[in-house]
Amino acid sequence: RQRMARRDGWVHDPARHGHDRGRHDRHLAGCPRIGRYLQAVDRDAQLRNHSRIVSLPAKEQNIRGFSGADLIVEDESSRVPDDLYTAVRPMLAVSQGKLILMSTPFGKRGHFWETWSKGGNSWERLQIRATECPRITPEFLAEERQSLGDWFFRQEYMTEFVESVDALFTYEQVHRALSSEVRPLII
Repeated sequence: RQRMARRDGWVHDPARHGHDRGRHDRHLAGCPRIGRYLQAVDRDAQLRNHSRIVSLPAKEQNIRGFSGADLIVEDESSRVPDDLYTAVRPMLAVSQGKLILMSTPFGKRGHFWETWSKGGNSWERLQIRATECPRITPEFLAEERQSLGDWFFRQEYMTEFVESVDALFTYEQVHRALSSEVRPLII
């Protein structure tokens, strides 16, 4: 933690297409342990140790040019466009910084799914289901399952990657149908 506190971090926030200073200030006011170390400046937060946190919108063309980040946190990764994820990765080339992807699943697609399912041993994966959180009651979860339906509930609360709601075939069915022994049909 101390190491990260001494360095710059770039935070990608897809919900932020424009700056809402009031929301930012209310958030800091609600976090007294964090707020006393920060000075809010537009989209940046400057720590007293001169480290800086920058929040950027979810547009690939708006983040180009940033480099040397020691930590990039991509929030709601399952909904972040893949071209943005691709543009973010070179920011870590020189600093050898860390990239954290955080999200609930949103189908078996995109870079969050690919990284979770095929990212290899270089990624640490943490999965916390709502049923493991003592602050969430079983009654609330039962009501949410009823209100949202099984597809959304399993993703939002049980952190499961489920098939896309509009998919005709499952991910597994498509991959089982692929074969290197069949020659492609060329017309």
